[in-house]
Formats: sequence, C-alpha cells, structure tokens
Amino acid sequence: MITVTIESQQLNDYLVRLFDRTTDLSQPMSDIGAVLESRIQGRFETQTDPNGIAWHPWAPSTRANYPEDGNHRLLDRYGDMLRSLSWSADSTSVTVGFGQPYAAYPEWGTKHMPRRGMLFSVPDAGTLGAEDERLVLDLLQGWLNDA
Repeated sequence: MITVTIESQQLNDYLVRLFDRTTDLSQPMSDIGAVLESRIQGRFETQTDPNGIAWHPWAPSTRANYPEDGNHRLLDRYGDMLRSLSWSADSTSVTVGFGQPYAAYPEWGTKHMPRRGMLFSVPDAGTLGAEDERLVLDLLQGWLNDA
C-alpha cells in the first residue's frame, strides 16, 4: 500500500485542538473516513478529480481495445478498483485508499496515461481538494463544538 500523509495546517490545528479535549479520536476519524470514501465514490460517477476537473477521456487505443464485457466507464472496467475502496480508523488516524495496487497509476498518472485524480488535489503534496478539506474541517468543527 502507498502511504501519503495529508498536509494541511488548518486540519492539523483542528485535530490538535480536538485531541487536547479527548485522546480517543476514533469516532471523528471514522467520520472522516466515511466522508472521504463517499466523495471518492462520487468521483467515479462525475468522472472529475478533487478539484472538479473532468478526467481525461480514453485514448483512442484504449477505446479500441476495451473489452466487450466491461462497464464502459473510466477507471471502472469491471468495478474491481472501486470495490476495493475502503477506510479504517483508530484513535489517532484514518486511512482511506484502494486495495488494488494499480490505483496509484491514475492517481499520479504515468508517461502514457493522464492523471485522473480520485483522492488528492495534488498527490505529491498530499493535499485534499478544497471541497473535501472544507467538509472534513466542518466535521471536525462539529466535534469541537460538542467536546
């Protein structure tokens, strides 16, 4: 599994404030995992990256060689990658990702395949899309208000 840490000072500040009030962040982390999983699933429907930019269409060679029994959707040939999407949380962290190792190729792109982001706005920087980050911050703000 590839690990990328999310870099957001504001998100970190919220988590530190929440951790000061309770050392078991299992439920907030679970909530973050569920929200991000839902957002990522939605990208397969909208075919847009975390910044709202449309995924590149198939190359003509991909379209010509696409299997007849496939789903005929970008990044969803047989549904294996999307089905492998999951999250897990504990008292201090949440992990969201795909069980299929080839999910890294569209996330980062390759020499022959354009990037079709699902998780990150900028994968090398470990940044969420603005709307994803806002939703996570809103969720944490709710936990801070209740703590």
